[in-house]
Amino acid sequence: MAKAKKAAAKKTTSGQAPLPLTTSDPMLLDFFKDELKDVYWAEKKLVSTLPKLQKAATAPALKKAFETHTTVTRAHVKSLETVFGLVGRKPQAKKCEAMAGIVKEGEGILEETEKGTATRDVGLILAAQKAEHYEIATYGGLTALAASLGLDKVSKILHDILEEEKHADTALSQIAQYHVNYAAAQEKND
Repeated sequence: MAKAKKAAAKKTTSGQAPLPLTTSDPMLLDFFKDELKDVYWAEKKLVSTLPKLQKAATAPALKKAFETHTTVTRAHVKSLETVFGLVGRKPQAKKCEAMAGIVKEGEGILEETEKGTATRDVGLILAAQKAEHYEIATYGGLTALAASLGLDKVSKILHDILEEEKHADTALSQIAQYHVNYAAAQEKND
C-alpha cells in the first residue's frame, strides 16, 4: 500500500511529492479563500478594463488579442465562481491593490501617449503584460496551494486558468515582437 501511495504521489518541479496537508488547517484554508477573493476582484476589473484597451489599440492584431482575452477573462470569472462553490463559499471580491495599481498605470499610458500611434500600442502591451504576469504569479501560487490542501478539482481549474494566462502573455509578446515594436520604431516624432 505504501508503494501505491508513493507511486500515486504527484511530483513537483523539484521531483519531490508535495507535502500532505489537509483542508482541516483553518488558517491556511482561510488564507487561500482570501486570496481567491483578491484574484476574483482582479479578474472582474479586467473584464471592464480590457475593452477600453481594445478601443485604444491601433494594431489589428492587438485589438483582436484584447477582444479574445476579454472573452477568456469572463470565463475566468465563471471558473472562479465554481472554485468558490467547491470551497464552500459564495463568490466575493476583495479589492486587489496590485491589479488596481496596474490598471491605474495603464490609464496613465493612455494619457501620456498619442492616440492612433504604435507607441501607444507598445505601452498597452506593456501594461497588459504586467497584468498577465501578476495573474501568472497568483494562479501559480494558488494552484500549488490548492494541490497541497488536497483540493484537486480546485487545483485543476486554477491550473487551467494559469495556462490561459501564460498563453495570453505569449500572444502579447509575439504581437510586440513581430508587429508593434517595429512600427513604433518607425514613427517619427514631430
